[in-house]
Amino acid sequence: MSDSRISKLWFTPTRGASNWLWLSAFVVLLDQATKVLVSSSLDLYERIVLMPVLELTRLHNEGAAFSLLAGASGWQRWFFILLGSGVSLVLMVWLRRIRTPEQTVLAMGLALVLGGALGNVIDRVWLGHVVDFIHFHWGDAYFPAFNVADSAITVGAACLLLDAFWEGRQTKSLPSCEPGDRRAADRVGAPPEDRSGR
Repeated sequence: MSDSRISKLWFTPTRGASNWLWLSAFVVLLDQATKVLVSSSLDLYERIVLMPVLELTRLHNEGAAFSLLAGASGWQRWFFILLGSGVSLVLMVWLRRIRTPEQTVLAMGLALVLGGALGNVIDRVWLGHVVDFIHFHWGDAYFPAFNVADSAITVGAACLLLDAFWEGRQTKSLPSCEPGDRRAADRVGAPPEDRSGR
């Protein structure tokens, strides 16, 4: 297969920001390793107190991230499998199309969200639920438990928002062009024209 043919394949690491897929793979491996460790060390609902506000508690979540729709009748398993698979495909195509290194924060955010989505999809396919174990609380008020995949999705979403914020500021900072002056954009940053006739 020729080099030109290889460069056109969407999954090649030289295409767009596809080289960031290593971060997605790392998230998936870390997520699955921690879930296996928790499942082999703790019984369901068993907990280990790490800090006054933090516990390790093995919980099975049949809903979305942070236990959203966990109490539904069972349809949510296949819904979230299809949703997670579809989102993952879109993110991989998106990674292939963006520019690097100009959009490094965007690429990192997409890779984190992709890894988190795949980590939870693997759980739903093989177990029918997602293993959560990170459990924060304040006194008797407990926040929804989560896992490494959920954490990656949250950090990745923050990166996407940060990238959108920076992109918006850069767009506002660009000089405006006068109507009808089609060459104004080309002259930005260029030395002033010599109109003396010399």
